[in-house]
Amino acid sequence: MERRYELRLEQMLAQAEVSPELMRDLLKRLEAFVEPFSASLRQPEQRRHAAEYMTGLLSKLERKTGEAIAYLHDQERQGLQKFVGHVPWDHKPLLETLAGQVGEDLGTPDAVIVFDPSAFPKKGTKSVGVKRQYSGTLGRTDNCQVGVFLGYHAPEGHTLIDRRLFLPEEWAEDADRREEAGVPEEVIFRTKPELALEMVADAVAAGMPFRWVTGTACTGSVRRSVRGSGLWRSGTSWIRRRTPECGRVHRRSSRPERSRRGRDARRRTRSR
Repeated sequence: MERRYELRLEQMLAQAEVSPELMRDLLKRLEAFVEPFSASLRQPEQRRHAAEYMTGLLSKLERKTGEAIAYLHDQERQGLQKFVGHVPWDHKPLLETLAGQVGEDLGTPDAVIVFDPSAFPKKGTKSVGVKRQYSGTLGRTDNCQVGVFLGYHAPEGHTLIDRRLFLPEEWAEDADRREEAGVPEEVIFRTKPELALEMVADAVAAGMPFRWVTGTACTGSVRRSVRGSGLWRSGTSWIRRRTPECGRVHRRSSRPERSRRGRDARRRTRSR
């Protein structure tokens, strides 16, 4: 391993250390953390279940199912399972709250917006969006779900601020399969670049400060879509990276169109 990567690994491992002081009053701090997110839930019982579910996800349970988390809190399983799987609630206010907190704590004009697809291997065929498709996590085509995630990177830290589940076209067009899996009617087929564009638009609408945009889900397609949609902002540049789904390699350039015209002109000059 090159020394620069060893140094970065040492930094990451140091950041991953959890001191005993960080564990003090953890449950009280977790309740305080969940409170602004659960405020959009209508019923007090739903807000209580939200805190209980978060506590269960951070517990030592081997299987963090609704049933196991309910038993962890000495409750019957039906209430928490209904909250997780059947009670309607809107995820948008939660993401808006998250974006607001990230903007307040980490926001800077020179931040980087990063979109990236990530796959989750699956064995069966019932999970929403599952099919044999390319998985960057596995480095091959396999049975999996794919999500597109939006990260916010700033000098003070980095975190995720949004996500979209990729619904393949055959899933979107199969009414029986959609009904069985509970896919909402408003969810339609969107390509990965389109999902990334939706999240960039939400970040702009939320007032997230950033200058750079990069990603691996067909970056060039998203760049053209953003510029064509009116979301492009003066001073914003692209860091373009290898995109396995598109099969192309891009160079870093904040003004790609001009660079391309310059290359074409030099080629014509050499040909003469």
